Amino acid sequence: MIVREIQLVLLRIPLTIMDGLALGRVPGMTTWEYATVPLLVHATKQILDTWGTDGWELVQVVPGPSGSDQLVAYLKRPAS
Repeated sequence: MIVREIQLVLLRIPLTIMDGLALGRVPGMTTWEYATVPLLVHATKQILDTWGTDGWELVQVVPGPSGSDQLVAYLKRPAS
């Protein structure tokens, strides 16, 4: 198992309705928490499998900062 050396950054984003009548969470809608994870090219599958085991779903993978061959993964899971 990979030892995570990356600090998890979580964002909780509430869903709001702005229809002039109601503000707040929509009943029955899922609230998500998000994580941004740098991926090592030689261990991408193992890193994603580890996060998946913890309930995280991959949303997108994008190139890292210019000049590097690193990738960045964006993940989400239902907020607890």
